[in-house]
Amino acid sequence: MKKYYLITPGPTPIPPEVSSKESLPILHHRTNEFGAIFSEVIEGLKYVFQTRGDVLLLTSSGTGAMESAVANLMNAGDTAIVASSGAFGERWGKILQTYGAKAVFVRAEDGHAVDPAQLQQAVKEHPEAKGVFCQHTETSTGIVSDLKKFGEIVAATPAVLVVDAISGLGGQDLQTDTWKLDVVVAGSQKGLMTAPGLAMISVSEKAWKLVEACKSPRFYLDYRTMKKSIPDQETPYTPAVTLIVAMAEALRQIKEEGLANVFARHAWLAEATRAGMQALGLTLFAKNPCNVLTSVVVPPGVDGKKLVKRMREDYGVSIAGGQVHLMGKIFRLAHMGYMDRFDVIIAISAVEMMLFDMGYKLELGKGVAAAQRVLMAKPKLLTAAAPAPVAAAVR
Repeated sequence: MKKYYLITPGPTPIPPEVSSKESLPILHHRTNEFGAIFSEVIEGLKYVFQTRGDVLLLTSSGTGAMESAVANLMNAGDTAIVASSGAFGERWGKILQTYGAKAVFVRAEDGHAVDPAQLQQAVKEHPEAKGVFCQHTETSTGIVSDLKKFGEIVAATPAVLVVDAISGLGGQDLQTDTWKLDVVVAGSQKGLMTAPGLAMISVSEKAWKLVEACKSPRFYLDYRTMKKSIPDQETPYTPAVTLIVAMAEALRQIKEEGLANVFARHAWLAEATRAGMQALGLTLFAKNPCNVLTSVVVPPGVDGKKLVKRMREDYGVSIAGGQVHLMGKIFRLAHMGYMDRFDVIIAISAVEMMLFDMGYKLELGKGVAAAQRVLMAKPKLLTAAAPAPVAAAVR
């Protein structure tokens, strides 16, 4: 018998109360019954996004939401600045170029976030830019961007700030309105504790002006059509009904815990994971680490690809390796969404055992002990922005 543990940065574990909702008889999406749940999800997402603005729901992966942002904001020939700290920052550039936009890259060194001063300089050099595209947390490297500072910089220009928060939303503080974030995209399968297949997008008033003026062809991804359907408590086209019903339950759980407590829990788990890795003599990869995952440098003499493969096949513990040029050079441990202290203990214990088995010299239990010392203390409560007022939940 082998039990499987999911320690990857998406998909992430799903609470049983959430996954069980997908087994209920399916609802028709043009009914009052579904409409009440749809509206509850929209209002719940506003709570998590910390916005009073519009939130749209799209049946797609997170990359579909990224493409939708480009399709609704940028014309062919427009200039966009891309603040890239890894593979998913580079994805912004690829999507922009696919739509014929000119992508001006501001790249950070591996393991670092883009310095706001770098972004400030790029904005100064390209006043024609219509948008600035960046990451909240960069999943491929484990960094977090200074979105508050980015928002201050871009708000002083005609450009809009577009944020990929697919891995960070619901785990790392993100204050859409307060930080002046114009378009924020996210996905269901990470901090929002639901299966893959739903994407969500917040859109500011500043961004709506660009949406209305944009000439880029779009049909299924058209924000204007999505916005018109919200008062009718539905999506313009057939949605992933069962995922929306499940997400309603996930959002109830997030509200019950409270955003400030959610952020504190993620910071607590991140601190414990870092402590465990460092106690083993391992080097953390991210110099600006986020709280939803930890990236670790593969030690000399260890095959990073085999490490990830053998942990999954031998121990049933799934972690993530590096991507693109970092493949085999780093591994990544998630602590986002439906995770608590013993998920961290399992992850660190499995890493210890596999490294030991692969010939890396370490003292078994040392990483676990370091993490335990952190986890025996209570999470330090963080201060989240006051969430937008939402309608009473429909149960």
